[in-house]
Amino acid sequence: MSMEHFDVVVVGAGISGIGAGYHLQTQCPDRSYVILEGRAALGGTWDLFRYPGIRSDSDMFTLGYAFKPWTEAKAIADGPSILKYVSDTARDYGIDRHIRFGHHVKRAAWSTAEARWTVEAEGPDGPVAFTCNFLFMCSGYYNYARGHAPEWPGMEDFGGRIVHPQFWPADLDYAAKTVVVIGSGATAVTLVPAMAESAAHVTMLQRSPTYVVSRPAEDATANWLRSKLPAKLAYSLVRWRNVLFQMFFFNLARKRPEKTKERLIEMVRGELGADYDVATHFTPRYNPWDQRLCLVPDADLFAVIKSGKASVVTDTIAHFTRDGITLQSGAELPADLVVTATGLELQLLSDVAFSVDGAPVDLSKTFNYKGMMFSDVPNMATSFGYTNASWTLKADLTCAYVCRLLNTMKKRGLRQATPRVGDAALTPAPFLDFSSGYVTRAMEKFPKQGSKTPWRVHQNYARDLLALRYGSVDDGMEFSNPAIPEAAQATQHTIDA
Repeated sequence: MSMEHFDVVVVGAGISGIGAGYHLQTQCPDRSYVILEGRAALGGTWDLFRYPGIRSDSDMFTLGYAFKPWTEAKAIADGPSILKYVSDTARDYGIDRHIRFGHHVKRAAWSTAEARWTVEAEGPDGPVAFTCNFLFMCSGYYNYARGHAPEWPGMEDFGGRIVHPQFWPADLDYAAKTVVVIGSGATAVTLVPAMAESAAHVTMLQRSPTYVVSRPAEDATANWLRSKLPAKLAYSLVRWRNVLFQMFFFNLARKRPEKTKERLIEMVRGELGADYDVATHFTPRYNPWDQRLCLVPDADLFAVIKSGKASVVTDTIAHFTRDGITLQSGAELPADLVVTATGLELQLLSDVAFSVDGAPVDLSKTFNYKGMMFSDVPNMATSFGYTNASWTLKADLTCAYVCRLLNTMKKRGLRQATPRVGDAALTPAPFLDFSSGYVTRAMEKFPKQGSKTPWRVHQNYARDLLALRYGSVDDGMEFSNPAIPEAAQATQHTIDA
């Protein structure tokens, strides 16, 4: 088995991994790094998902990187445009030259004596291994190989085709077909208007409603600012405006949930008209931001409902038939094609098997440190975005903080940084305070957050910005393992620039 050494091994070449490459190059330019990507292409989510209408439900001024302005007209961008943006970033900064494609990481073992991780992966030509001083997991939060796919009675009798959006067939033709999309989340509200353009009719079948909010696909203020100011300055101003607005709206929703709910429902009623049954189809049973809000650009979902090209049915499935679906109410939904937009299967750090000094690590028994590291696990971080804002906002902060840790260890001549719980009064809580099904199904596999800083997971960009950029790196962190100059210089390999 071949073995190479790098100062940092990054796992995953999606938005987080490409961002990690940039920060390492700019803030730790003397450190070598490699990005291990299990798939054959970069982009992560934005390369994997190919279903009709695929787009972000975050604006690109916050989903984009802080260091690379988004310059396209649409603020709510489609998947191919986002993938191009990530690919262009990797190429423009030379990050793509550090990526090893087809490297699926299986195991990672930490040795205190050597102050390094040994990372084992399945490569294109068989097993390979890498050693590194720091391991940065940027592999996302869900299983790329499997989505959440419930089974209903009679599915085997259905005469049409059943498709999960995560594995959209390239040859799927739904023109003039009757389509049922099962689900009410971000994927469903994206699919329905996109498929309605050519399908005979699309029905969104939901067990319960979700909050749906319309925003313009283009940001007129941002486009105007770009015409007057340098691109980076305009981008920064709009980014901060959007961050502050999102924080204000989220805090308002938490403080005055009933008033916020009333306003959101009024907005839907304004789109669909007084005669539409908004109470049944667009009035959720939970408070705003107990689950993520669904964003629809330019009211496209509401437009296809009003036109009659699409409809919403709120009911539960009794069983499939040859020609469609029978509901618990007794109603029949005819279908040529059923799309199960039923969600993701969350996966913690790609199910890599971790060990520390020969002892297996159960990450579900750890406390999460500053939303990125794990108690008693040395020199390892993960990038995990916000549930109430864009992923990249937190990814950028995490990447910068990892570089702070690396530079602190080098300055102090210490090779190990280990989060330690020193407060016996610290009490555990779920890692995410979110009621979405895909979250609640998986929380037992995730670490716990604690009742106090730095073990709390704050869904607040401004607070995290202050804590991660300017806060103490010593809070809850044990630095140890003095460097041995001879060992530190041994077996160092770099990638050609």
